[in-house]
Formats: sequence, C-alpha cells, structure tokens
Amino acid sequence: MKYGEKEIANFDINAEEHYWPNDHDKEYVIRIELPEFMCKCPRSGYPDFATIYLEYTPDKFVIELKAIKIYINSFMDRHVSHENSANEIFDTLYTKLKPKWMKVIADYKPRGNVHTVIEIDSAKFK
Repeated sequence: MKYGEKEIANFDINAEEHYWPNDHDKEYVIRIELPEFMCKCPRSGYPDFATIYLEYTPDKFVIELKAIKIYINSFMDRHVSHENSANEIFDTLYTKLKPKWMKVIADYKPRGNVHTVIEIDSAKFK
C-alpha cells in the first residue's frame, strides 16, 4: 500500500485536529468545490463520479482543507448510493462543524443516461 492509500485508509474525519477555531465573528460563507469525488455503485460496482459543492457559514469551527480532501477521497473504494454518500457527507460535517448554515450539493456525472443532483440545505429543515 502506498503512503497516500495508507493515509486515506487510516483517516478519521471525526478527529478533533481537523476542525480549527473560527477566529472571525462576522457572517461569511466558505465555498469548497471537490471535483474528483468517486464512489462505487452498491448494486453493480461501477464507478460513480461527482463534483461535491460544500458551502457553509461557520460558527465556532472551520474544517481544514486537507482533511476534507482526504475525507472525500475515502469514498472511492466504498459501495454507496448517490443519496447515501451526499447525506453522509452532510451529516458528518454538520455534526462536527455545527455551522450557522450549510449546504452540500452532489452533482453526479451522467451514467446510463441518468444525471443525479442531490442538494441538502440546512435552512430547509430548521
């Protein structure tokens, strides 16, 4: 196993060192685009590719960018549906960051003539 594979395999998104204090009191939005998301279809095993868009207004914490990159890479060998992967990303980050607002959009590349976009917005369930 190469060093990058080891880092991904041993990565824990819940570890405290991945969340840094937000040093700013003002309202602002952080937008992160992750264009190389990959997971595997739980039925066929075919790869699914997506761009993940993460937007949030931090409260007390922000996420380290390397941590979000490795977390997203940790899905590449997992068999997980589009809906479950998007919801897992949202739930994990929302629970740890406790942001004032957060939105995750998972924009999957078309496969078999189907294009899926999943959007989860914390403003819609408060």
